[in-house]
Amino acid sequence: MLHYIDTRQGSNSRYPYSNGNTLPYTGVPFGMNHFVVQTHNEGSWFFNPHDRIFQGIRLTHQPSPWMGDFTHFLMTPIADDKIKGSVFTCQSSYRPEEAVFKPHYLRVKQQRYNIMTELVPTCYGAAMRVRYNSKQQAGLVLNVSNKSEFRLDAAERRLTGYVSNFADCHDKDFRMYVAMSFSKDVDLSASGYYDAEGAFIPEVSLGGIDQHAVIRFKDCEREVLEVKLATSFISIEQAELNLQREVTGTLDELKDRAAEAWNHYLGKIQVTHSNEEYLRTFYTCLYRMFLFPQKFYELDADLQPVHYDTTAKAVKKGILYTNNGFWDTYKTVYPLYSIIAPKEYEEMLEGFLNSYREAGFLPKWLSPDERGLMPGTLIDAVIADAAAKGIGMHLMPELLQAMLKAATTQSGQNCYGRQGTLDYLQYGYVPSSYHESVNHTLDYAYSDYCISRVADVLGEESTAKQYRQSALNYRNIFDPVTGFMRAKDKNGQFRQEFDDTAWGRDYAEGSAWQNSFAVFQDFEGLIQAYGSKERFFDKITELCNKAPDFDVLGYGFEIHEMSEMAAIDYGQLAISNQPSFHIPYLFNYVGQPASSQVVLKQLMRNLFNSGYDGFPGDEDNGSMSGWYVFSSMGFYPVCPGSNEYVLGIPLFDSVTIELPNGKLMRINTDNNNPQSNFVSKVALGGEEYTKLFITHEDILAGKTLDFRLGLAPSYRSYTPEELPFSLSKQES
Repeated sequence: MLHYIDTRQGSNSRYPYSNGNTLPYTGVPFGMNHFVVQTHNEGSWFFNPHDRIFQGIRLTHQPSPWMGDFTHFLMTPIADDKIKGSVFTCQSSYRPEEAVFKPHYLRVKQQRYNIMTELVPTCYGAAMRVRYNSKQQAGLVLNVSNKSEFRLDAAERRLTGYVSNFADCHDKDFRMYVAMSFSKDVDLSASGYYDAEGAFIPEVSLGGIDQHAVIRFKDCEREVLEVKLATSFISIEQAELNLQREVTGTLDELKDRAAEAWNHYLGKIQVTHSNEEYLRTFYTCLYRMFLFPQKFYELDADLQPVHYDTTAKAVKKGILYTNNGFWDTYKTVYPLYSIIAPKEYEEMLEGFLNSYREAGFLPKWLSPDERGLMPGTLIDAVIADAAAKGIGMHLMPELLQAMLKAATTQSGQNCYGRQGTLDYLQYGYVPSSYHESVNHTLDYAYSDYCISRVADVLGEESTAKQYRQSALNYRNIFDPVTGFMRAKDKNGQFRQEFDDTAWGRDYAEGSAWQNSFAVFQDFEGLIQAYGSKERFFDKITELCNKAPDFDVLGYGFEIHEMSEMAAIDYGQLAISNQPSFHIPYLFNYVGQPASSQVVLKQLMRNLFNSGYDGFPGDEDNGSMSGWYVFSSMGFYPVCPGSNEYVLGIPLFDSVTIELPNGKLMRINTDNNNPQSNFVSKVALGGEEYTKLFITHEDILAGKTLDFRLGLAPSYRSYTPEELPFSLSKQES
């Protein structure tokens, strides 16, 4: 499957506009490091596929440009003495069309120096093969922003040290340790660093602020230099151990191992279609779903997992993961893991539980530790979905206690837990005095449902009953006159001035249109609040058909999500951002699946591709890729924790999913052509199927799902049992 993938998908992005805001990561699945070509120094936007300048290969830990890169350094091969150490004086032109950007392999030719560089990743490091084709002395520049210290050991052909250049961290002295070995003798007389004035200082010890270290090699002209490196967040000794254990064999052997690691996951879902572009898009999206979260633990001398606890500033035993925003990934990434990677999912839960043990609250946005971004505590959905599917059950009692702590305790630090917790408990909603109060209220109500699900699984009925009731708190901010969720003050009064297209203030990265439908646990109850199915249907139809107008009220300027919604021109359906992901599926809840089907097919065919402009907005840790992966297979997890997947319309002629129990689930699509925008017939397990959802048990049983598509929509009445899950339906 790797031959379909070019990692530059969605990377043609800048601060004002996102076509994905992705980076072309070369790494292994869930690896501790990623490697990216750097084409310019512009903060978080350090790569663009149209640039023809190569500044080096960056070892990076940037999960999002909005988050920053918590540890990084740049490696630039050189072959002349006309440099001043800075990135600008070392850079070279390169031909992007000739370079290779693969998940497991990177190859770039520097035109200035006539150097060909290849890189293959491992979990904790990488191997590089640098082919010098010049008579000038071969070298390697290590550019490190902020603080670093390195020591060059010529006798051992080794470089060891650390970098400290976090984007943000509770430990202000947080370090990444590095061990690097070379296949050629080091020329100490020509190695050293450049000071702030550009003067070269020959030194064995390289250290300081914004370091530009130069390592030159003897007898390497027109030769091949092999570089092997490993990193650690524990110590230099651990970095050396990672290097010794992991970066073994030739680069070609390591390349085969990295390819095997990727094919293990990519091969779990096999799709077919006559249009190869659909295959390229699917597998590139699937690759992106296994980049994050990243391992933040290592194996000590006894092969036991250890990690660095940035809160205690100490090394601790156990699993830990980082670089994940649960506001984004709970919707798609973890539900996919539940189907094809449950063991990895369970290990991640163990890591998140360790985060709770060390910080006192479950994580919301880790990079490397808690950053506290976005509303809600939506790791609750990750836990509930696992519990409902029997994943990580031995962890669930403590995880439930962690969920309950966030639901009842206000942290003294804003980065942890819920915001406005005590007010939410008192009023049944988060008052308008809190920023993005509508989203907080809706997310807390959904999290309360997630708590009830875990309590159900554990047999704690009183807790389950209590939180099933508070999961209905979304009703407290619903305005039946406008049909929107609206902010209320502590006196129970809606904010007086209201514009349904105003972004921000009461809403997160959207307006009332995008943020009033986050009632994943109870759409039947929301429909009842509207007064009728017809009124709800009219509202979401209006959402799709309304012009993509917006008011910048809460921001004071146009943010990129506004620009993207306006650009794609799909009404108020801002599929460019997570709050809208489930909206196309809502027609199913009122028995109008044809409307979902035609909208979904247009979104998949027109807004996603494998190219540099591959996404309609921020891809965000695999979440938008996951939307495409699920939707293109024909079903989607609207409500993680419910064990249901709402049916849509498949894009592929066939899909085969390899399940962890050894079974296969096959999805077949008949009459699959561009003009067939509707599903005319569905069969499950060889029998006619009329429900608008399938269950996780259906998937694990390996039942075959057959679709026949048609030119015209089909209409019929649906019984309550045929409609997707809702709390109100369950309780009635």
